[in-house]
Amino acid sequence: MRDPLSALSDAFTSFLFGKVETTRLPVRTSTGQAQAVYLPTAAPGLGDSGVIIGREVYSGKGYIYDPFQLYGQQLPAPHWLVLGESGNGKSALEKTYVLRQLRFRDRQVVVLDAQGEDGVGEWNLIAQELGITPIRLDPTAALNGGIRLNPLDPSITTTGQLALLRTIIEVAMGHGLDERSGFALKVAHAYVTATITERQPVLMDIVEQLRHPKPESAEAMNVDIDDVRAWGLDVALVLDRLVDGDLRGMFDGPTTVGIDLDAPLIVFDLSHIDRNSIAMPILMAIVGVWLEHTWIRPDRKKRIFLVEEAWHIINSPFVAQLFQRLLKFGRRLGLSFVAVVHHLSDVVDGAAAKEAAAILKMASTRTIYAQKTDEARATGRVIGLPRWAVEIIPTLTPGIAVWDVNGNVQVVKHLITEAERPLVFTDRAMTEGSAADPDDLLPDDLRAAELETEQRAARLENQQLNESSRSTVA
Repeated sequence: MRDPLSALSDAFTSFLFGKVETTRLPVRTSTGQAQAVYLPTAAPGLGDSGVIIGREVYSGKGYIYDPFQLYGQQLPAPHWLVLGESGNGKSALEKTYVLRQLRFRDRQVVVLDAQGEDGVGEWNLIAQELGITPIRLDPTAALNGGIRLNPLDPSITTTGQLALLRTIIEVAMGHGLDERSGFALKVAHAYVTATITERQPVLMDIVEQLRHPKPESAEAMNVDIDDVRAWGLDVALVLDRLVDGDLRGMFDGPTTVGIDLDAPLIVFDLSHIDRNSIAMPILMAIVGVWLEHTWIRPDRKKRIFLVEEAWHIINSPFVAQLFQRLLKFGRRLGLSFVAVVHHLSDVVDGAAAKEAAAILKMASTRTIYAQKTDEARATGRVIGLPRWAVEIIPTLTPGIAVWDVNGNVQVVKHLITEAERPLVFTDRAMTEGSAADPDDLLPDDLRAAELETEQRAARLENQQLNESSRSTVA
């Protein structure tokens, strides 16, 4: 029992100076035991259902991502934007992602392969491994048994055909069709689809009708036949390029028989097309509409549409509008659109800024590989990245990227298996020691680079948190 005088003294002291904390003797222990005092913390993951991407660099835990599994509460849209400078691992990520998705039986993938090497597209090795023959669109081979896609294929609705023809013409002309040219195109298309029934209508039929319109076409609007012919002249000249110009043979005949739209992987090899010419967005438009009406079906399959060099789409207002409509199929028919772009400035500052903003808004997942400082800041500003993530982007080593999945921002190291390695890296990239393969580096060098990235990211994130805390207290 305590001495009454001591109890009274303690009570008086507490009254004057406040309660005095009990002082405990120090405890000697080992670091192995003391680590239990500081429990490990890590950002929440995305669940354990889907395909493995790699590991989160802060915690070392596995990083799993699948837009179809996350769609709904965690992910409002299944579309994905991949950004970054060349040689940092974008291509390897895309290819391993597709290979891993195809392990699921209800997955199907279409790839627009705009890059190539040694006369074939980048995806040729993967297609061969899966027993798939790429659909190689090549103007030089089109007249000699090459692949042909018909914009007037009967599998495309008449409304879709007319919309596709308008898009092709607007892309080639660089501006929208006026009402008179649009009327001339509409009546020519209506006549061709109504009168040619014994075979597939082709573009040459439309060109002929534009050059020689029928009297009933003029009578419908009570105008002169010469006016209708004049209104359609520019349209005929544009379509003539697909019939007898530099794109001859690819679109001016019936669709090639034998294209397997039920294969798990469909690769459109566009590597023989000049990426900087007007031909590329025209091709994108034709392939996009053709797929919309022949590939996307309500059969409960989950489909992935991956587009390399996607700035050809987003930078053209007319093609961007077409693909914007295609993206809306994501919710209704299970389509995930994956766009690969080097620089966001290529599209947000381009002619289709409004359409680009709409497409970017639909992409709830954004993966950003290393970029220069100015580009990283611009990217962060447009897509709303936290400051610590923006600051770390220029310092990222190959194979490491910032992932933003509907606001869940983490730094992820992409991992590649030995079986995947020969399929995702080309021979030239391996022999020239390309930085695209982070495992070409010596293990010690690679680990040092990874540690440096992790430490810098941790410092920046802690600095951001401290600044936020100080501002809150103030």
